[in-house]
Amino acid sequence: MEGVKEIDTNETTGADAKIQAVQFSQLNPVNESAKDEGKRNFDLVLDIPVPVSVELGNTTMLVKDILALSQGSIVELDKMAGTPVDLLVRGKLLAQGEVVVVDDNFGLKITNICGSEERIRNLV
Repeated sequence: MEGVKEIDTNETTGADAKIQAVQFSQLNPVNESAKDEGKRNFDLVLDIPVPVSVELGNTTMLVKDILALSQGSIVELDKMAGTPVDLLVRGKLLAQGEVVVVDDNFGLKITNICGSEERIRNLV
């Protein structure tokens, strides 16, 4: 074979084995149809619903205190008024922002998107 070097290993192993160097074929660049197929596959993922929540704060309560809640009750949270609230995607911190009211609906104005390093730490 051209370009393949055969090595006789009888001297070192005592066996009738021959070792050949490996040759790989040339890799071809990705063609346009493969790129289009990849884009179509990615578009499928874009339509998957993902739970997103905004967390104002947390607290721990006794069951008897939860049962005593009624309209007008106040539940004290662990965050101070005016501090940014957390935007969670699938329970993981993605961004922070401030609560706003738009046409009698609550919304979130994003003020800080977590950096990639922080998002990676939150995945664990």
